[in-house]
Amino acid sequence: MKNKTIFITGNRKGIGLHLTRYYLEQGYNVLGCSRTESRFSHENYRHFICDVADEKSVKEVIRQAKKSFGGIDILINNAGVASLNHSLLTPGSTVKKVFETNFYGSFFFSRECAKVMRNTGGRIVNFSTVAVPLDLEGEMIYASSKAAVEKMTTILAKELSAFNITVNAIGPSPIYTDLIKTVPQDKIDELLKQQTIHRLGELEDVENVIDFFISPKSNFITGQIIYLGGL
Repeated sequence: MKNKTIFITGNRKGIGLHLTRYYLEQGYNVLGCSRTESRFSHENYRHFICDVADEKSVKEVIRQAKKSFGGIDILINNAGVASLNHSLLTPGSTVKKVFETNFYGSFFFSRECAKVMRNTGGRIVNFSTVAVPLDLEGEMIYASSKAAVEKMTTILAKELSAFNITVNAIGPSPIYTDLIKTVPQDKIDELLKQQTIHRLGELEDVENVIDFFISPKSNFITGQIIYLGGL
């Protein structure tokens, strides 16, 4: 039985790179992509240069990825960008960039990977955020793009169930990565007070939820969004 293959988008650094190392240690084959070259190397890893918002590029990457390890069993749509700004001060270019990366990118990869998975079943895990249910001021564009990802998750779960593909999403609380380094500490503290467990999330918390979603025992779990920290 061949090792299962995971594709992780936006994995040059941060959560994506951590998950890449973690799943390689677990014996998976891993494929990944980012807009620039990655310095990470491993015999069971292959990296692609890809803008997740570029539909043609995504199609080509998945075509090549399928050849690398004979298929794709699991997709983790990790690639994302954030925006922290008052709505009245947010330029249209920011709105476009956030939605193209967070929503379009997740959709393009989900669609193309599902075509590869449909004969054998598979798992798709999307990334949302606690900013969606918390309605945080200054995060309207970011939260809206992730709300769209959540709706995509629940509808795709229904559309892909006939192919034995599950689709779920994780909504992390703040984790200390490049994504939140520029967020003022008072904003972080304000958010943590709204969680049931008042601490930053850790990379192991993300691992735990994704492990649950992709477990063979979770073939009856689909269309779900799990938020970290307790809301």
